[in-house]
Amino acid sequence: MGGCVGKGRNIEEDKLDFKGGNVHVITSKEDWDQKIEEANKDGKIVVANFSASWCGPCRVIAPIYAEMSKTYPLLMFLTIDVDDLMDFSSSWDIRATPTFFFIKNEKQVDKLVGANKPELEKKVQALADGS
Repeated sequence: MGGCVGKGRNIEEDKLDFKGGNVHVITSKEDWDQKIEEANKDGKIVVANFSASWCGPCRVIAPIYAEMSKTYPLLMFLTIDVDDLMDFSSSWDIRATPTFFFIKNEKQVDKLVGANKPELEKKVQALADGS
């Protein structure tokens, strides 16, 4: 299912809407480091969503992602706008948005590219069951 490829546009659009959820918006590398450290300390698995405000599939999956963050409070849900943090996103080799990384003890344990709701739900459920 859907994924956006390419660099952002020069059109300033609204940011993705994660209202009502427990999604932490990462705005800097320091933010990321702090949340990863917090997750490690609390024994939480991190679900990191690399997305873009101009990406249609990202907009579609955003409310689902927010809902998951409420359903699975033992996981930490982060979102990173690839246009706001280009260098950081490049270090994760993001080729399409959305891309989801699943991180445990600072190590990637799984990855999902695209707004594939059933697959995202399956992976999050499996990680929650195993945490």
